Amino acid sequence: MRLSTRGRYAVMALAEMAAREMAARGREQGSSPAPVCLADIASAQQLSVAYLEQLFAKLRRAGLVASARGPGGGYRLALPPDAIPIAAVVDAVEEPITATRCEAGSPGCLGSGQRCRTHDLWHELGEQIRQFLAGVTLEDVVRDRVIGRAAPPLPPQPLETPPEAEAAAAVVIAGEG
Repeated sequence: MRLSTRGRYAVMALAEMAAREMAARGREQGSSPAPVCLADIASAQQLSVAYLEQLFAKLRRAGLVASARGPGGGYRLALPPDAIPIAAVVDAVEEPITATRCEAGSPGCLGSGQRCRTHDLWHELGEQIRQFLAGVTLEDVVRDRVIGRAAPPLPPQPLETPPEAEAAAAVVIAGEG
């Protein structure tokens, strides 16, 4: 599964902003960092300014960034970096976190409207990705606190034995004694 450029570029841009804001706050305690222009973010991350403009309109509507107009204007994070989960950034630019081929609201993956045999596998993978991104903030990314965060899978659950199979097993065991 691959995240499209919308989600990746939005995260890259906001991580760049978070790094700048965190560095500025470290130098100037208590002051609000200066807004960052999109051209500076684009240059630092090797992204297109025009593409960032589209993304930042969505990020602003989602309340993740605030714009400042005029000379020295640009954008600031609307929340502290530790309060912005990566999943919120991806959601803001309307990047679906899914690994199934089902369309939202459709009854299934197959032409007949039924789900394919591996639907639940891919659905759970998408959920794991979403949960992982919800648990990582911009500050975590900037401070290099991402490696090792992926949780190991849960151990397999024992298969449930239907009651009739348990009863049959009890009869066999009782008959042996």
